[in-house]
Amino acid sequence: MAIAESFALSRVTTVGDYFALLKPRVMSLVIFTGLAGIVVAPGHVHPLTAFTALLCIAVAAGASGALNMAYDSDIDRLMSRTATRPIPMGHVTRDEAMAFGWALAALSVAVMWLFVNELAATLLAFTVFVYIGVYTLWLKRRTPQNIVIGGLAGALPPAIGWAAVTGSLSLAPLVLVAIIFMWTPPHFWALSLWRSEDYARAGVPMLPVVKGKPSTRRHIMLYTLLLAPLGVVPAFIGLGGMLYLIVSASMGFWMLLEAFATWRERDSVKEPSARRLFGVSLLYVFVPFAVLILERLLHLPPLWT
Repeated sequence: MAIAESFALSRVTTVGDYFALLKPRVMSLVIFTGLAGIVVAPGHVHPLTAFTALLCIAVAAGASGALNMAYDSDIDRLMSRTATRPIPMGHVTRDEAMAFGWALAALSVAVMWLFVNELAATLLAFTVFVYIGVYTLWLKRRTPQNIVIGGLAGALPPAIGWAAVTGSLSLAPLVLVAIIFMWTPPHFWALSLWRSEDYARAGVPMLPVVKGKPSTRRHIMLYTLLLAPLGVVPAFIGLGGMLYLIVSASMGFWMLLEAFATWRERDSVKEPSARRLFGVSLLYVFVPFAVLILERLLHLPPLWT
């Protein structure tokens, strides 16, 4: 143990360590949904402006990840899922991650303000505030509803992308935000079902820890019942076409099936249904949003105008 600690302290911090602080897997989803907002927004935007907006969204997401790891470094050490992150491993100090995160956050908002527009920058700043100030520092350790309210941060990128193009907001981007907002709880609660011991050890009041697994399964079912019809709404407000309608309805039905299986799950140790639901939930966001982008790039007509 002493040898391992000595190695961790003497190890030179690498670019890879700082990249890991950005939570690249989470960042990929944020970039993708932000891109969807840019592509489906009406009007024309210069490619350089669109790239700048997307880069700012990505950097702000990475900054939020780094700050989240800095503020949560104490509990990350206690959870097997997060124990190998750069700070618990001793590759980056908490203060270094904090400085890195706040510098990136300020830079991303400033660049968005100067080179895109004020509304997009304001929404970007609000996203960082919700994820760090509301979710990480306030809700995460206090209430099982942490992921419900805090999920707004991860839901806003389509609206930021839309605002980057139009300089305004409307019903359409807010529907995309609502889809991701309603998707977030069942997605993370599915994960928490088989990671409940981790959360309990760290003292994080996730729903399975506070209310128990049967209650968590009921909540997953309820949110998925609301999510499935919401997912097809873009086809009826001029955003999506027939292909989107078919794909989103199919993905919603698939997620409902897995949520139902999770609701009826009796294996509370391995949680196979919850694991399947978690995987399907990842596809639920990526696939329909990819179809929205594809339809717009191929100039396919919307189902409803």
